Amino acid sequence: MAGRGRPKTDAKPVMVRLPEATILAIDEVRKNTNGIPSRPEVIRRIVDKWLSENTLEDGINLDDD
Repeated sequence: MAGRGRPKTDAKPVMVRLPEATILAIDEVRKNTNGIPSRPEVIRRIVDKWLSENTLEDGINLDDD
């Protein structure tokens, strides 16, 4: 696993506003993860996990079905 700090140089920053409840949920995940990763790292892991579980051959499915 990579250490703390800036991600690879091939990454681009994305600014996102999140509701307070979402930030609190992210902080709970952080507290329950070994090494207490940064918020950006937790968000990267969540997005990567979601994409790996929800990517379809013809694109990403955002439907609840």
